[in-house]
Amino acid sequence: MVSPRWNFDAIAATLWINDRFRHRLSRCLHNRPTRLLRSLRLRLLLLSAALTLALAMPLAQAQDAKLPDIGSSAGELLTPARQAEYGGMMLRELRNYGMLLEDPLVDEWLQTMGTRLGSNSAQPRQPYTFFMLRDRQINAFATLGGYIGVNAGLVLTAEREDEVAAVLSHEIAHVTQQHVLRGVERAQRDQIPILLGMLAAVVAAQQAGGNSSGDATMAAITSGMGLMQQRQINYTRSNESEADRLGIRTLARSGYDVDAMAGFFERMSASMRGNAGGYSVPDFLQTHPVNTTRISEAKARAEQMKKDTVLLTTQTPTGVRTERVDPADPALSDPMVRRSNPLLPSGMQFSVNALSRGASGQFDWARERLRVLSADTPSELATEYQNLQRSQKNGLSDAQQYGLALSRLRAGGAAQARTDLAELLRTHPDNLWLALALGEAESRSGQTAQANARFDALLREHPGSRPVALTYADVLNQQGGREAGQRAQAMLRPLLSQSGNDPVFQQRFARASELAGDSIRASEAYAEAAFLNGRPEQALMQLQALKKQPELDYVGRARVDARIESITPTVLEMRRQGINDPELERR
Repeated sequence: MVSPRWNFDAIAATLWINDRFRHRLSRCLHNRPTRLLRSLRLRLLLLSAALTLALAMPLAQAQDAKLPDIGSSAGELLTPARQAEYGGMMLRELRNYGMLLEDPLVDEWLQTMGTRLGSNSAQPRQPYTFFMLRDRQINAFATLGGYIGVNAGLVLTAEREDEVAAVLSHEIAHVTQQHVLRGVERAQRDQIPILLGMLAAVVAAQQAGGNSSGDATMAAITSGMGLMQQRQINYTRSNESEADRLGIRTLARSGYDVDAMAGFFERMSASMRGNAGGYSVPDFLQTHPVNTTRISEAKARAEQMKKDTVLLTTQTPTGVRTERVDPADPALSDPMVRRSNPLLPSGMQFSVNALSRGASGQFDWARERLRVLSADTPSELATEYQNLQRSQKNGLSDAQQYGLALSRLRAGGAAQARTDLAELLRTHPDNLWLALALGEAESRSGQTAQANARFDALLREHPGSRPVALTYADVLNQQGGREAGQRAQAMLRPLLSQSGNDPVFQQRFARASELAGDSIRASEAYAEAAFLNGRPEQALMQLQALKKQPELDYVGRARVDARIESITPTVLEMRRQGINDPELERR
């Protein structure tokens, strides 16, 4: 099987050659000496042969190694395991450069929403990893292995959760339809005939001679380059159209408002018109071009779906909930618990989708938390909330009051934040976002016993909750001391087996183990955190030092050996490519 790296490198090399070739050709034609023109014809022929070999050989090898695929052959470029590996590498590099915004509450909200959408997509068994970037530019993207990133700016721009879900469902469709791999495959397939045709036209123009040969040559090159760019643009547009069509279906099956996709597109289009006076266009519009045709198509699909659905109104403890349901959707008739379950009363039956459909009701709180966590400085954040307060007739909403209290807590005003959060919690007694923030404020203002009692109650109410456990562990680690460390370590240990790819968990578990006096577990967790944060060489060095510790038992040594063996190939590959850890170089 051909190496996937060769395919990507061949495309990159081709694009580099095109740029170099166009620049040198322009210089040659400016002078037009006979010797250079003859040399140019020879170089064109050599270049055409080199491009043919460079791009055709990997495809030929792939065809010899595998049977023909019915449908799209894009999956032959990379196996699902290799796609997931590349997606994980990208995520670790983003952490290495400090681009991710990793917060337990925000992560759970985003992952829960995304997983619900993914389970209603064209490939419900595809694993998805959703992550938030702290960048306030409006953008979202999907990449290999089901990794989907969302900028904080997109959530801050959205007006409701349905709009964020519309963007996520669109990106999920990019994953299910393998648009990244199909783009690579098409680039390989298209560039060979277009480049060879362009080169043949250049050679023919030069052989014809005359004063216009230089102009004909440039016309041939320009036409070829334009054709490649146009075919790529057309393919991107077809990808976007396909993602819109499948995404809105996923949106409807998940119980979200199907009008949200067109509504968000319209607001982005208005933003683009408003920025025409010299401001930069949002990144979302550069990667997801919006026009009137796309908006009208989204509206037409939404109207058609409304005709095929019925409107259901449900009375819930928090209010009235309205959603549209397709009666013919088989996913809605699949019960989670059937009548034959002996542990439930007879006649009781639940549907998986009935329990997890539509907006979660947490969007406003998530948006304000993101506003605080993504702000550059506390002063800018204070100015932002002042502007919000002036622009709204009724002042700040409860969620915005929560964000303002968070900003005060982060700026050192724990006492004022505690008072504000306590008042909000009386209005919203079951709000986990408020309860966790109030526990943090109580601990930082010196009321540690009250804070710990609050967190213990939350653990009983939400057993196994990642946000509760990690927030409580962070509070205990800040309190310090052996007893606090042991308490945090005991609380986090049950989640250890499912947190291998969670750097926030590994960092807090490492600190708790360090406070508790468990140096072996602390070293292991610190090494895992270093690896997940894009520092594999540091992780390897820490594990090798840990292996020399005399108190390491047989089971621990076997565990460390296995981890060293898995990390070493990554470190060797980075050294081969000349990628060095800047922190290690400074030491």
